[in-house]
This record gives sequence, C-alpha cells and structure tokens, in this order.
Amino acid sequence: MINRRSFLRNSAACGALLASQGLLPPWARSAQAATRYGLSGNWFDLVIGRTDVAIDGRRGKAITVNGTLPAPLLRWREGEEVTLRVTNSLREDSSIHWHGILIPFQMDGVPGVSFPGIKPGETFTYRFPVRQSGTYWYHSHSGLQEQVGHYGPIIIDPAGADPVAYDREYVLVLSDWTFLDPHRLFAKLKKEGDSLNFQKRDAGEFVQDTRKNGLFATLKDRMMWGQMRMSPTDILDVTGATYTYLVNGHGPADNWTALFRPGERVRLRLINASAMTIFNIRIPGLPMTVVQSDGQNVVPLETDEFQIGVAETYDIVVRPPSDRAFTLMAESIDRSGYARATLAPRPGMEAAIPPLRERPTLTMKDMGMGHGEMGHGEMGQGGMDHGSMDHGSMDHGGMNHATGDMGEMQMGSMGGMNAPQIRKGPGVANIAMAPQSRLDEPGIGLENVPHRALAYSQLRSLAPNPDPRPPGRELVIHLTSNMDRYMWSFDGVKFSDVVDPIVFHEGERLRLTMVNDTMMPHPIHLHGMFFELVNGGGRHCPRKHTVIVKPGEKLSVDITADAVGDWAFHCHFLYHMHAGMMQVVSVRPGHGGARTVSPGPGVMPQMGAMPQMEAPMPGHDMSGHHHMEDM
Repeated sequence: MINRRSFLRNSAACGALLASQGLLPPWARSAQAATRYGLSGNWFDLVIGRTDVAIDGRRGKAITVNGTLPAPLLRWREGEEVTLRVTNSLREDSSIHWHGILIPFQMDGVPGVSFPGIKPGETFTYRFPVRQSGTYWYHSHSGLQEQVGHYGPIIIDPAGADPVAYDREYVLVLSDWTFLDPHRLFAKLKKEGDSLNFQKRDAGEFVQDTRKNGLFATLKDRMMWGQMRMSPTDILDVTGATYTYLVNGHGPADNWTALFRPGERVRLRLINASAMTIFNIRIPGLPMTVVQSDGQNVVPLETDEFQIGVAETYDIVVRPPSDRAFTLMAESIDRSGYARATLAPRPGMEAAIPPLRERPTLTMKDMGMGHGEMGHGEMGQGGMDHGSMDHGSMDHGGMNHATGDMGEMQMGSMGGMNAPQIRKGPGVANIAMAPQSRLDEPGIGLENVPHRALAYSQLRSLAPNPDPRPPGRELVIHLTSNMDRYMWSFDGVKFSDVVDPIVFHEGERLRLTMVNDTMMPHPIHLHGMFFELVNGGGRHCPRKHTVIVKPGEKLSVDITADAVGDWAFHCHFLYHMHAGMMQVVSVRPGHGGARTVSPGPGVMPQMGAMPQMEAPMPGHDMSGHHHMEDM
C-alpha cells in the first residue's frame, strides 16, 4: 500500500538522486557503458565554486570544479603540452595541485611554497608538458577544501602502446564526505584527538579478554594503555560515525554500477581522494590483477585484497566470467563503514554486500616495541611492561636539514634508539624504541585474512628503475605526534614553525628513511619527484609518489633529485597536514659532479628548460602558509 506520506518520501528521495546525478560529470554517473568520458585536449577552462549537493538524500554544500562533484575527469596524452585556466569564484583563496604530475615547481599549486594561490575572482594559468602516463588526480591545496569536494581524476594515455590490455575501463574515485564544517571537525580533534572515534573498548571486551588472557594480564594491558593516554582502537581519527564513504560521489545506498560483458577484461582505475580514510579493497568471488600503482606500471600481480592509502592510486584488471553481479567493497581500515560499487552485466543488478568485519586493535608492534608475534586484535599473554621503557634517558640534539648533516646517523642505523634530532616534549609523546620494516605486511586488519592480500614487498616496477646509482647519503626523518593534543609533525617540528627546508642537491641520489613514532599509519607524499620504495626489488623497485608508513615502521625510499625547486613533503591525512605534519623539500641547483639521469621508460624527458630558482633560500620564509593552523 502506498499512502501519501510514503509517496512524498519516495518522491523526495528520487528527486535528490536525480539532483545528485545532475551534479555528477558523465564519467561518474552510474551504469554508463561508455568508457572514454572526460575533458580531453590541450586546453581546459576550470572554475572553482560552491555548489549545493545531495549525498544519500541529505543536502549539503560542496566546493566543486565546473559545478560537479567529483570534479571533471581530465584526459591528457603523454608528450603533449596542456594549458589549464583555473578561475576562482569562491570568496576565499583556492588552488589546484596536480598530484603525482612531474612539472616545474611553479606549476605545482601549493600556496606559500610554489605560488601565492588563486585569489577570489582571479584566474591562474597552469601550463606544462605531460611527461608521463597513468592514473593520477588533482585537488585543492588550500585550507580544508579537499574535504568538501575539491578533487578530481586525471588519466594520461601513453604516447605509445599501453602494456596493459583491457576491453573497457572505469574510474573509481573514493572519498569521505562529512556534513560537518571541516574547520569545526578539526576543532573537535584539537580539543580531544579521539573524540570522533566511537569504537573504543567496552566492558564486554574486558570480560572477553579476561576469559582469554586472565584477569592480571587484562588489567595490566588496560593500565598500560591508560598510562600512555592512548587507545588500541585509535585506527582512524575520523570514522564512519561521521563520514559517508563515496564512490564517484555516490553513497553506499546508491549502488554505483560499472557494466561489463562476461569474459571482458575490465580495467578499474582506483583513486583514493579521501581526506582521512585508508580503504581495504576486495571483490568477493573475483580475483584482481594489480597492473599499476601511483600511475606507474608494475609487474601484473593477482590478489584478492589490497589496502589503498589516502592519495594512492591502483589500477586493477578483472575478468568477470559469468552473467552475474559482483560487489567491489571499499571497507575503511577501522571497519566503521564502507563505500561500494557494483560490477554487473545490466543496470539495476546487485550482489551481496559483505558484512563489516570485526574492527582491529593496535598492539605493541604498532608502538615500535618490536613485538612481532602479536597480531592485530590479540593482546598477548602478560602484556608489556611499559615501565621498562625509559624514554627520558635519551640524549636529544638537533639535525640541520639545510645541510643534510646527520651526525652519527649512518646508512642502516636504528631509527628509534638513535634519534638525536628529536626531543620528547609537548608535541612528541613517543619515540619508537625498536622500529622495523613492515613491507611484508598487507596493512592493519589484513594480517590474518583467509585469502591473498597485497603487501608492498610484492610490488615490482615493470620497467627497470631509471637511475642505477646507489644513494650517496641518507636522511632519517621521524613522523612524530602528541595524539592526545592532536599535534603532528616531522622530527617534532610542525609546519607553522619557521625552519630551514630539507635540502636535496640537484642530480644527487639519496635515501630517505622514515621512522613512524606514532601509532597511526601515515600516507606520506613527496611532490615533484617519484621515489623507489626499497623493498628488495633490485632494479625493479616500485616507483611511487605516496607511501603508507605503518605504525612503528622504519621504511626507506631512494630518490633522484632531478627537479630543481621547492616542493611540499607531507602526510596526506588532511587534518594531520593541517596540524603541522608538512615541510618543504628544496632541490638546490648545482652539486659538484652530480648528474641528472633520464627519467626512464614511462616518463618522458623534460620538454623545454626547467625554470630555475632565483637563489638558495636559507631560512625558508613560511609566511605564505596562511591556511595552516598555528598550533
């Protein structure tokens, strides 16, 4: 029976859906058979504005590009030059950063680092050669605009033959949407860092742990976490209780659908454009072949699940064998919510949605204590004697990023016990005592799944790495925080502090080693250059622009400093960056005898002269970073 109330309710829901579909660019609409949608060519006009949107039937306001959420798909071709005229119609400054794109630093789009930003009513023209191919994206680097819709995909078709064979393709942009004003959300995190985490342990779990591990071990475990003012369930700062997770602007109830014919090879280009969410991706009943990571081709690798960090991209190829639907499940790593898409032969079909799995919990290994035998969700008999860890006994000095002087820090040194550049204090609550490589682990919550899960150690670049030289020096940088005060930094120094930039010398080959002293994973992004993840791959280490550094992990990447200029280096969790986990890398021209190598297969040489910096800039002026919060 349909009464007047249900008719009005259903009509309103249909109207909201139609309205939201109208705000979607063609590539993002559900059940579209065409695969080549997007704005293509060499000249693009983009307008940044504010637009009313409907998400899961609720009304909100988004910052959009050309009036759509997500922003238009830009389709370029390797070897050509593109011009993009970006007009800001907002009442506040804005910007566009071309994530993962190799361009002159003045075109990188980071206010206060590489350009002044785009003032209200003004137009900025980006112009640069396209030196690569693959799947990338673009987003605002101004304030918290990225959280409210200012992001979109980029597909760059290769100049020659594509090594990936497929019959049709789809772009899937994952994101997290909140109806809260992002500045209010940030203020909540500043007041209490875990205030938006509603998955804390309760009395029922205490009883379960007591039965499993005994009363003494359970009490000791709770006291230890309490003493450290930390929570083992603090996996993500903002959870599904606040966020709605989206695929191409569609909520889970919208059933965004990609069509296929049985037996076709379907290429799915996945982009994690969320502000604060790492997702675990799986398609139950359908194996996935990973063919690209961060726009760079990798040796094809079949798997059943993988973790995608904020700002990472993965291309996968699937081959649905039968005339039935499949669910692509994008589950947040804390298991508090999900985004989903459907692969189906016809519109309107659905497959079963897997229930959310039990949320994982952190262990001593995630604190850098080296207890590798404890899996997530297991406390371990006897807990950990936190009193034996004398953090205060360490003698901390300073590190000069400008000169690269590392003191006694040599290649292969222990990150936690030898950290003279950081000092415990208000902004540094912990220093990892025994950080270790975790490249063999697929990520939080995936350690014990009953199927194949991708780990970074499995990735291999399809083409040999372009620079065979070993690194000539190593920089060790610690990822630091006081999670209780929501303070995030590198080496205990937040971005609003006036500090010298981290200096690379043009043409040098160096190793950057990151030690995560925090209990959260961090997707770390370096602008302007790819790096090779040191994962045992020899000349075929995967080349990436963003990498997840797991809690308590020590991870190294090798970099060829071939892009003169000033570049942002930061955590891609938006609120971590906003709170201070960002610095500037300055590639200085000229460094006696160093050479610049060719970019190698898949990345074309620079077209035209690279703009040079006017002069070295000791004491880099951070005054332009008005959009960052001063802690």
